[in-house]
Amino acid sequence: MAADGIDIERRRAGVCLHLTSLPGPRGIGELGPSARNFMDWMQECRLSVWQFLPTVPTGIGNSPYQPLSIFAGNPLLIDLEALLEWGLLRKQELVSYPRLAVTSVDYQSVSESKGALLSVAIERFQETRDSSLLREYEQFLESHDAVWLDDYAAFTLLRERNHGVQWPAWDRKARARQTAYLAGLKQSFPSQWERAKIEQFFFAKQWKDLRAEAKRRDIILFGDEPIYMALDCAEAWARPELVYLDSDFMPVEVAGVPPDYFSRDGQLWGNPVYRWDVHAAEAFSWWVSRLRHALSRADMVRLDHFRGFDQYWSVPFSAATAREGHWNHGPGQKLFDALVGALGQIPIVAEDLGLITPSVIALRKAYALPGMQVLQFLVDQPEFEFDGIDEDCVCYTGTHDNDTTEGWYAGSDGQLSGAALEKMQSIVRANVQGMEDGVHKALVSLCFKTRARIAMAPLQDFLGLGSEARLNTPGTASGNWRWRVRDDDLAGADCGYIGRMALETGRS
Repeated sequence: MAADGIDIERRRAGVCLHLTSLPGPRGIGELGPSARNFMDWMQECRLSVWQFLPTVPTGIGNSPYQPLSIFAGNPLLIDLEALLEWGLLRKQELVSYPRLAVTSVDYQSVSESKGALLSVAIERFQETRDSSLLREYEQFLESHDAVWLDDYAAFTLLRERNHGVQWPAWDRKARARQTAYLAGLKQSFPSQWERAKIEQFFFAKQWKDLRAEAKRRDIILFGDEPIYMALDCAEAWARPELVYLDSDFMPVEVAGVPPDYFSRDGQLWGNPVYRWDVHAAEAFSWWVSRLRHALSRADMVRLDHFRGFDQYWSVPFSAATAREGHWNHGPGQKLFDALVGALGQIPIVAEDLGLITPSVIALRKAYALPGMQVLQFLVDQPEFEFDGIDEDCVCYTGTHDNDTTEGWYAGSDGQLSGAALEKMQSIVRANVQGMEDGVHKALVSLCFKTRARIAMAPLQDFLGLGSEARLNTPGTASGNWRWRVRDDDLAGADCGYIGRMALETGRS
């Protein structure tokens, strides 16, 4: 793997923290000072990889895996302090921002409070005479309008005019993207049409600064691409032929996984599945654009549900559970040949968890893509051997879908079996000092000592937090994606032990 100007081949350690979980005064993490302060903390702990979830605008349940756009950035992450510096907000306007929760995200309150100030900033931008800012905006439009931005702006305006109703329920002319109808809409509401574009410009400009700051510090930004688009998504509306929809633009079949570790009935995600024949006929150009865009914002990218590119679980739209699904063939090597042909060797990590077949392994290895190993899963497997973790992978204590290590050990995900608990303790005794300082430190130490090129842990595991800090519980529809870390938690963290582990295991 390679990335522009930053070495992603050397042995490293990193932290998983979604941007929304950053501390700060606005009720949600932002791309400004709170992100830079977090990178300060990372450097103090000798961590040089920052992995985060998709940074997209979210729809149902505020899940980053149910995005309103695959390409757009989440406007709730925009740093308001930067808008003040650009002359688009006034200091008093920030002072009057309401006090919101600091330990969780109240998405409704954040949307209302931040949305109001973003509207003010956008109106001022539309009146600005700042030539340098306007030049940057024009360059942004030139780069993105034709690829995704114009469609996203139209989708956002129509969704607003339809009071948030999903697009398959819109008027037929809007659903079918009739040319005359869209032209009339743009002519009637030019300022509203442009609003989404300006908002995305704010996000992109701030993200560019964040990435430059990370590069200066030799910190890898490790992004995440969900395999599927949501139904209520700008790209599904703009390119409905890319997914299986009926004549009313409703899904014929939807994505999920069969019964697994997290659910006896499997997981019914509800995303429409792709028409891979249409993608292949277009030489996978949509995927090339998508990955090019993702890699313009991150040094490396986790490709979610990699197994689905070999075979994917497809469930009838009317089904009550994912048990009623069946396996279909994915695009396999044809997709990755197209990506490599257009983009060169791509710095992708394959999320190869779950039921993995020899053909999935062969597909990953054919393109030298690192896979994932998760210790919380592995120690419960009788055949697991610590030395069996390969160098060419990313090793985790747990992921955003797992409970925290302390919560998992306490039994919130189902108590470890006696045999698994005994095996875990024997592995810990053989490879690290022990669990007297907490199981989270033991598992992090174990992760760092593996041969894996990159060792990762969620921030919650570095801090030793329990189940109250869990970010997501798969198969549940509410209460997820809300957890935030407090400044006091970071200030009180034992960076000494993290830094020592990094040094001792050659990950500094």
